[in-house]
Amino acid sequence: MNKDLTVGKPEVVLWKFALPLFGSIIFQQLYNIADSLVAGKFIGEHALAAVGNSYEITLIYLAFAFGCNIGCSVVVSQLFGAKEWKDLKTAVSTTFIVSGILCGILMVLGFLFAPQLLHMIHTPKEIFSDSLLYLNIYTGGLVFLFFYNIATGIFSALGDSKTPFWFLAFSSTANVFVDILFVKTFHMGIAGVAWATFLCQGVSCILAVIAVYKRLGTIPTEGTYEHFSKVLLKRLAMIAIPSILQQSFISVGNIYIQSIINGFGPSVIAGYSAAIKLNNLVITTFTTLGNGMSNFAAQNIGAGKLDRIKRGFRGGILMVYTICIPVVLLYVLSGSFFVRIFMDTNTGAALHTGVQFLRIVAPFYFVVSTKLIADGVLRGAGAMNLFMIATFTDLILRVVLAKILSTNAGVVGIWEAWPIGWCIATSMSVYFYVKGHWKRG
Repeated sequence: MNKDLTVGKPEVVLWKFALPLFGSIIFQQLYNIADSLVAGKFIGEHALAAVGNSYEITLIYLAFAFGCNIGCSVVVSQLFGAKEWKDLKTAVSTTFIVSGILCGILMVLGFLFAPQLLHMIHTPKEIFSDSLLYLNIYTGGLVFLFFYNIATGIFSALGDSKTPFWFLAFSSTANVFVDILFVKTFHMGIAGVAWATFLCQGVSCILAVIAVYKRLGTIPTEGTYEHFSKVLLKRLAMIAIPSILQQSFISVGNIYIQSIINGFGPSVIAGYSAAIKLNNLVITTFTTLGNGMSNFAAQNIGAGKLDRIKRGFRGGILMVYTICIPVVLLYVLSGSFFVRIFMDTNTGAALHTGVQFLRIVAPFYFVVSTKLIADGVLRGAGAMNLFMIATFTDLILRVVLAKILSTNAGVVGIWEAWPIGWCIATSMSVYFYVKGHWKRG
């Protein structure tokens, strides 16, 4: 059901909208967590390292999918708030057309240059073939990743965060069982992990796209609407391109950091792979809630109700801090328990690496979550220049400091680069929000 986020008590409206998003992202992360868990438990440490190694490259694909998602979501939210129904449908159709072309180009490039990308990040020869196999199968399912992300962005723009939750709950749970079936019963190895994700994500994508078009059919419009609009494409691009660039540069930065980590051997790679999955579960949760903040801000901007955004921001901060408290305590005090989920207890060096990462990074989740909520307002208002300044500051600092600090402090120096970058970038995002520069967007 479509939900108007411009009416009702802002804090309550945001919480009701965001809670299903929170549940959705938990199930979304089950895809990657299941891959790592099954690889580490049922295949071995090298398989776990291969999944983690390939994951950094797949984040480039995710960057493009996320950019298309957020571009469509913000523009559709603004049109929904302004009740411009024909333009809303045209924006959706335009996004699907352009994203399909972009996805095809990325798939071709991915198949052609996967080996070079793996060599570029200094993938150890012990895990190279498994990394390449996993990456190629993942690339084959890229169309599902793209269109599913766009579909969920549209639902969120319409104020419906429950429908994507149900799709994800089913497909992600199925992915866990199919992972185990392919690896333990059919003995498919790393290919089984990749094919399970391919199949389950494909099913959820097809169902989500069908549901989107059925939902759009319930929105009344007089006459026909355009299926492609250059004007709306430009408007979509103004949000999508900065988001793609931001996520792409983050992915490139992460790939560079992965190349530094790869120099410390498979055990450290495996430990980092386990810990970064746990870390990304939290960061992606905050990012998704920040996207919810974008939808809330965009609908209210479309309706001309800027006064509601400040109260919504406070509600968003309270929401992410409520999540931070138990997560930080669990990761800092019981990090070894969570890292062991992905590996055998005998892998001492890998276990130590994963626990060390969590204990250094987790306490700063309060900081980065604040940034992502503030970024949500900036993005929802279309103030992408301010959003990118803060984000690139974080990325550049983390990459540069990871290289410098690792020279003397080893892998500990790499982990310390995360909180330093987060603290500085968060101060910038909050400053931009408090000063109100985003209102001009």
